[in-house]
Amino acid sequence: MSEDLKLVDYLKSVATDLHETRRRLEEAESGKREPIAIVSMSCRFPGGVASPEDLWRLLAEGEDAISPFPADRGWDLGMSSGLGSDGGGGGAVQGGFLADVAGFDAGFFGISPREALAMDPQQRLLLETTWEAIERAGIDPVSLKGSSTGVFVGTNGQDYMNLIMSTRVDLQGHGVTGLGASVLSGRLSYTLGLEGPAVTVDTACSSSLVTLHLAAQALRQGECSLALAGGITVMTSPMVFIGFSAQGGMAPDGRCKAFSDAADGTSWSEGVGMLVLERLSDARRNGHQVLAVVRGSAVNQDGASNGLTAPNGPSQRRVIRQALAGAGLSSSEVDAVEAHGTGTVLGDPIEAQALLATYGQDRDEGRPLLLGGIKSNLGHTQAAAGVAGVIKMVLAMRHGVLPKTLHVDAPSSHVDWSAGAVELLTESAEWPKTGRPRRAGVSSFGVSGTNAHVILEQGPETPEGEDAPQERVPAADVVSGVIPLLVSGRTGEALRAQAERLVSHVEGHHEVALVDTAFSLVVSRSVFEHRAVVVGEDRKGLLAGLAAVASGEPTAGVIQGVADVVGKSVWVFPGQGAQWAGMGARLLEESAVFAGRMAECAAELEPFVDWSLLDVVRQVEGAPSLDRVDVVQPTSFAVMVSLAAVWESLGVRPDAVVGHSQGEIAAAVVAGGLSLQDGARVVALRSRLIGERLAGLGAMASVALPVERVA
Repeated sequence: MSEDLKLVDYLKSVATDLHETRRRLEEAESGKREPIAIVSMSCRFPGGVASPEDLWRLLAEGEDAISPFPADRGWDLGMSSGLGSDGGGGGAVQGGFLADVAGFDAGFFGISPREALAMDPQQRLLLETTWEAIERAGIDPVSLKGSSTGVFVGTNGQDYMNLIMSTRVDLQGHGVTGLGASVLSGRLSYTLGLEGPAVTVDTACSSSLVTLHLAAQALRQGECSLALAGGITVMTSPMVFIGFSAQGGMAPDGRCKAFSDAADGTSWSEGVGMLVLERLSDARRNGHQVLAVVRGSAVNQDGASNGLTAPNGPSQRRVIRQALAGAGLSSSEVDAVEAHGTGTVLGDPIEAQALLATYGQDRDEGRPLLLGGIKSNLGHTQAAAGVAGVIKMVLAMRHGVLPKTLHVDAPSSHVDWSAGAVELLTESAEWPKTGRPRRAGVSSFGVSGTNAHVILEQGPETPEGEDAPQERVPAADVVSGVIPLLVSGRTGEALRAQAERLVSHVEGHHEVALVDTAFSLVVSRSVFEHRAVVVGEDRKGLLAGLAAVASGEPTAGVIQGVADVVGKSVWVFPGQGAQWAGMGARLLEESAVFAGRMAECAAELEPFVDWSLLDVVRQVEGAPSLDRVDVVQPTSFAVMVSLAAVWESLGVRPDAVVGHSQGEIAAAVVAGGLSLQDGARVVALRSRLIGERLAGLGAMASVALPVERVA
């Protein structure tokens, strides 16, 4: 009998182990399939585009960003017969160029002017756009130090090396770190203190879309908790124009006429784009806005095809099908594709036929795949081309509009458009209403033969009734009435520039509550030495204060100065004697956080006293006064706890607490959820202990103690 019982126990144990193993496998598989959220984007592109908002304006208005060669780079256009002002050599002296690529605030990133001059401008622009992208996600970049954030950067060349090595021998000592491709990603990790993977990818034109694929994989596999993915190209010489013109691949007028019958070559351009990515579950838990979701992606190679640089139709079809399979979708469930679309006579027909053979099949009547190409607006931004297409389609999904493709006289006659349901977007169109999330594919094919395809999906709405993430306190519930706007910069000049930018933001976004702007300035931006706080009760007053900061003029409602950012913050809790009649009464009406914590204190105190804490604060008739010791001590305690809750909800956390007596130290502990170290007698008091411990707290000398947060 005992042997039978042992067998039963053994079988139960095995069954339990199998169940646990199956659960872990399911979790692992689920993680591998989890969608990846795009929580922020930043970019610089030709045509004065300095943000995603600028890019959408350019696309919505159908603008062409191609311009003559820049006059400030010292390019010798007579060095090749392939280029000339008359275009007689078959080349073009137009392209897409970034403005002021030499401009860089080296001091902001702790880089000396000499080292900055030796740095590839691609490194400089990546530092700026990455910082912007992180802040746009509502994350203080400084807070990421020591985190497992990954960095994936696409590139396709470092021609700045030739310039430095031939003209500035004195700067060559910085060449190892200033000019190396590996440092494009490594510099970001070093500057921000990021400890996840740091990878630089060069697959030519497909580089930045490959980085998105690799970043998504790293997130799903747990190699990083947050990921930065993007790409950049800055041309510091005209060599790419000269080389491609010699092959007859450049459009004489410098325009990409994607899928047009008039297509006659590509156009080279510059650009940089950066995405901030998280697992979807993490993004929602952290309260980050989900701009769009990466449902699936794939990368492959042409292999031994019909030419090293020639596009390969079968490989393009395979990479599309692989991405769809990874997304768990059929081709008919995707509404639009942002094509590679370089405007070449060879490449466009091959790509169009691949799209017709995949997305163009088995579609519902009247719902063709809608096809567009951002290169018709910007030119071919090379290593930034894929991320440019991603940013465009994320914006299009959010606006519900698909921008038109420029420079199309008629769809290419080299394509059999009757072979599938694909429609070229020669005019802007509303995104089709399908009753499901909007979805789009983005293609990017490298001259190296490496192909990438990504499936994007409209970001999910927060389910009705779902609680807001705990990490993000709704700013409108924190305090009403007077609103403080915090502005800061490394220098006085930077402070004034930030104030000027904030004026433009406030004036241009009337739909955004000013209290939300104030909240974001505190919790999602780094705070630097030179600071100003503008205090006001309405938009007009705050704008006037910001304008005064921007102009350097003193005015009422503005507090300005230089802070010691190396120091630490301390909460000082006063003892008896700092009270006054009616203290906290107005905050009870104006701050939900203050009122909520006061109510908690009142509830805990009620069993031990015969008076009401809230009545005392509001000076209700018949309530005892603060002259009584047994009233003033618990009332001061509760006010301190509740004030600390307000500060903490605004992102202010202490490094130390200072109190006059053990009661005030206890208030600090309760208020911040802190644990005193060094053998202190008061340890992690919680609100339920306030009442029963309050009477026994004795006097104690003034003290400042280090603190650690309780998990």
